[in-house]
Amino acid sequence: MKIEAKLAEMGIEPPEPSIPDTLPLRAWNVSGNLVYLSGAGPTDEAGNTPIGKVGRDFDAIEAAGFAQSIAVAHLGVLKDALGDLDRVIQIVKVLGMVNCTEDFTEHPMVINGYSDLFVELWGENGRHARSAIGMAQLPGGMAVEIEAIVEFM
Repeated sequence: MKIEAKLAEMGIEPPEPSIPDTLPLRAWNVSGNLVYLSGAGPTDEAGNTPIGKVGRDFDAIEAAGFAQSIAVAHLGVLKDALGDLDRVIQIVKVLGMVNCTEDFTEHPMVINGYSDLFVELWGENGRHARSAIGMAQLPGGMAVEIEAIVEFM
């Protein structure tokens, strides 16, 4: 089944990427057969960015939902970069950063919210190398930020 058909079946509609014109960067950059996805933050159901620390303001399950929202946003970035999500060969590497309290230790569980969606969509090709790390702070105080590298044809 085509990836976009799977997404429709799951009720997921990836948004178009948006980067403010004032920033000197892109949502994605291609080098060879790799597309690098810029770090992105989460949005809640109202479209707001969840601000706060995991372990104090949010638990790991809530934060995993935030990570999944980033995966959906990155699908929109991939579609913008490649034109067709079926061009994805594999998800190569993911870096997940969690804005958390110093005693929080469930970073992998949080970033699983991102990883699990790609495994569901691409199976073994959705499995990737990954780092899940805690940070003292993230831009604007957002709870989670994730970047990725994807191989395509």
